[in-house]
This record gives sequence, structure tokens and C-alpha cells, in this order.
Amino acid sequence: MAGVSDDQVTSVCGHCDRAIPSSNIDLHFAHCSRNLEKCKVCGDMIPRKHAEEHFLSTHAPVCCSLCSETMDRDILDVHKGENCPKRIVTCEYCEFPLPAIDLLEHQEVCGNRTELCYMCHKYIRLREMHSHESRCTGVVSNVAESSRNSRAPESVRERAAGAPRRQRREFSPRRLLFTIAITGIAVLLGSLFFQRKPGPTPVN
Repeated sequence: MAGVSDDQVTSVCGHCDRAIPSSNIDLHFAHCSRNLEKCKVCGDMIPRKHAEEHFLSTHAPVCCSLCSETMDRDILDVHKGENCPKRIVTCEYCEFPLPAIDLLEHQEVCGNRTELCYMCHKYIRLREMHSHESRCTGVVSNVAESSRNSRAPESVRERAAGAPRRQRREFSPRRLLFTIAITGIAVLLGSLFFQRKPGPTPVN
């Protein structure tokens, strides 16, 4: 069996945990331990002169500009895009922009608004509109139509059925003259009553 060459034999560096050819391990370790430093957060080997910069730019806690919550810098973008309670989102019913923390309460009210379905001419809640449109046949319900007709006033139903309108009552000339005479007599009696003045009271 052929012998293994020195270049193929490796040793693990005690500083960076990398496999290094055994023939170079001493030189590597001296250079590695002098110039590199392992990040205590992510474990990457960082040049010692850039260690502080690496920590500040990658791992130092930062404050969310929207909700003021403190977190690691590397999750800030995910927080602002998906988790921040004050990120701006839009209502699925009216597309109004508002903070995510207020979305549930807003949609609870907004989703109960109704809009007319132009296929079946019924008013449907916005939260139910999507499922309604998927099964709407565009046919007006006869049951609903007959129910509305049964609740309609009798006069409306008669006009819809073509029944003749009732004739208005008209005053006869004799009834009109009688009413005028009674009114005149009442006015005359009233004027005579108010014109009568009490006589002078005798003095004892």
C-alpha cells in the first residue's frame, strides 16, 4: 500500500476549528490566533481589527423605528415586514391603509358592510362576497320575491294587479250649501253675543 503523503494528513486548528494540512498547522495556528477572532454570536472567524464593526453591523440590538421594540439587527427587516404591530397594512375589503394592530377591529366592522351583487341583485356582506360570487347563479330567488310581494300594502298589490282605483268622494251642492249656512249662523250668533254689554250697576 502506498504511503500517505504529508499534504494529505490534516490536523484541526485549535483556534478556528478548521482542518489544516499537518505540515502547515504550526504556521497556520500562529497566524490564525494572532489575526482572527471567533464571533461569540454567529461563530464566524472575523479579523480582529473588524470584530467590533462586525458586531455592531450584524448583531448589535437595534430599535424598530415604528414600534420602538429592541431586537437583533439581522431580524429587523423581517420584523418590519411581517411582525411589527405598527407596520402599515391594507384592509382586504376597502384597501384602506392602517396599522396592523388596528386591522382586526377595522375589518370586523368593514366586512359587515353590504354591497349589491349585480348578478342576483341581492345585498351581500363584504366578508361573504367572495364565496357568494363563486356560487351565485345570477337568478333572483322567487321565494324572496313572493315574500316581498306578500308584505306589500294592499293598495300596491291592487295597482300591480291592474285593479281600478277607488273614486274619491265628492261633495254634493246641497251638502256644500248646508255647511255654508251653518257656518254663517254660528258666526252671527257669536258676534251678537260679544256685542251685548252689561248695563250700569245701580248705586245704593
